[in-house]
Amino acid sequence: MGRVDVRFASGPGWCAGWWYEPEGAEARGPVVIMAHGLGGVKEMRLDAYAERFAAEGYRVLVFDYRHFGQSDGEPRGLLDIQRQLDDWAAAMHHVRSLPQVDRRRIVLWGTAFGGGHVIEAASRDGDVAAIISQCPFTDGFASLRTLGLRSLLRVSVLGLRDAVRGFRGKPPVRVALVGKRGDAALMTPPDAKPGYEALVPPGHEPPGKVAARVALRIPFYYPGRSAAALECPALFCVAMKDSVAPSRSTIWHVRKARQGRIKRYRTGHFDLYLDPWFDEVVADQIEFLRATVPVKDG
Repeated sequence: MGRVDVRFASGPGWCAGWWYEPEGAEARGPVVIMAHGLGGVKEMRLDAYAERFAAEGYRVLVFDYRHFGQSDGEPRGLLDIQRQLDDWAAAMHHVRSLPQVDRRRIVLWGTAFGGGHVIEAASRDGDVAAIISQCPFTDGFASLRTLGLRSLLRVSVLGLRDAVRGFRGKPPVRVALVGKRGDAALMTPPDAKPGYEALVPPGHEPPGKVAARVALRIPFYYPGRSAAALECPALFCVAMKDSVAPSRSTIWHVRKARQGRIKRYRTGHFDLYLDPWFDEVVADQIEFLRATVPVKDG
């Protein structure tokens, strides 16, 4: 198995990523495309999943959204929902252009905010072989309620200020991704800050803040509604004690996927990335891949 740095065009810029090529892979085989959640970058544990998938014989593309990580885009930390969906579309276009990829066997894998994106992106594309959606953000209003009133008010003020500055072409007003109850942050449950920081490898600085205007868009983003329109098999890995993307709303949405499978884990949002839950979750995901998009076609 080898990993190389790659990049592909998206809009007027480009996304940076990692390409995993399994040793002895078939001439035209399946590929798993992966990206992270709210403000996350690929170094935050996505390599752990990608290595397991590649060990099973799957090619893997892991990428950072524009404005984050090693990808293009100014200002840095601009979290634009439509641009991120465009990045998913660009990633699919890129892998479909590769001679070693079977265009009929493309899998989208997303987690948290990215777990919502893959539902939306796959339903729009209509030609994806399968999706894996881990602890997905599916319901803007449900996630909004996890903030608490004080944090909600403070975040909304920053969002409005940033929207005005963006309209005037000025540098963004930023908001923290994680914080304590009452802080001006996009995630404030007790497990958010330690859980998020636990994903950051030694020697890396976490992407701590983003342009605050996204706070005005999150309440109106409902990717879970697109689950009913999915035309491919889908695995939804749901943390039943999720304090960021409430499981009750998630299950209400994703149970409408006609070829959906729901795996429930009695733990929190950030626990699925780490031991002891990681092994169980990734094993379920590999089992799903083997059943729906096997490495050897037919």
